[in-house]
Amino acid sequence: MNRKTFLKAGSLTGAVSLLSGSNAFSQNMVDNDMDKLVDANGNYIQQPLPYAENFLEPYRDAETMHLHYTFHHGNAVKGANKDLSMIQKAMNDNNLETVDFWTKKLSYHFSSHVLHSIFWTNLTNKKTTPSGDLLKRIDKNFGSYDQLKALIAETSKNVDGNGWGIVAYQPCSDSLVVLQCENHEKLTQWGCIPLLVIDVWEHAYYLKYKNKRTDFVDALFNIINWDNAAQRLNTAVKLMK
Repeated sequence: MNRKTFLKAGSLTGAVSLLSGSNAFSQNMVDNDMDKLVDANGNYIQQPLPYAENFLEPYRDAETMHLHYTFHHGNAVKGANKDLSMIQKAMNDNNLETVDFWTKKLSYHFSSHVLHSIFWTNLTNKKTTPSGDLLKRIDKNFGSYDQLKALIAETSKNVDGNGWGIVAYQPCSDSLVVLQCENHEKLTQWGCIPLLVIDVWEHAYYLKYKNKRTDFVDALFNIINWDNAAQRLNTAVKLMK
C-alpha cells in the first residue's frame, strides 16, 4: 500500500466515518470548500479562510484570527500529516511498537482539523437566527431557540480545560443534541454529525477577552452563522434517507 492509497483509505474515509457515523461530512467535502480536508494526493490541507481576518470584528479581532487560523489550525494539519507518515513508516518497517502513540496523536490533530474547518464557516459578520427545518427541530428537541442558546452557551463555558461546545445531528434518533468535547476529541458521541461548534480553547479568545471565556461565548452569538448550520443539517438529513 503506497502513501496515497493509505492516506485516502486509512484516514479520509476511516476517520470521517468514525467522526460522523455517516457520509454527511464526506458529502460536504464536495459541496463546501472549507470541508475539503485533503488534496488529490490524500494529504491533509488547510483551506483559505472564507473571509478576511478582520471580517468578524469587533467580536473577533484580526490578530487572534491570524494566530488561531495560521498557527493553531495550521499546526494541527501539519501534525496530522506527520502522524500519518509515522503510521505508514511503522507499517512499512513492520514495527508497530509506537503505532498507538501516533494513532492517538492523529485522533487529536485530525479532530482539531475537522472542528476548526467547521468553526470558520459557522461564523459571519452579521447576526442570524435559526429558521426553517433547523428551527423546527430546535423547538422539538430543546423547547425553543432561547433554551438551546442557553444550553450550548453553558455547555461551552463549562468545558474542563480546553475544548468545544457542539450542536450536532444524531441520525440514530433523528434529533439534535448538544455535546461537550474536551480537547478536540474526548467526551464526544459516536455517530453524531457536528453542525455548529464553539471553540473555547484559550487561543480562541485570550488576546481580546483575556480569561473571560463567558464574555467570549456570549459575544459569539452576534456572529454565529445559523444559515451554515442549517445547510449542514439539510445535508446530513438528506444523506440519511
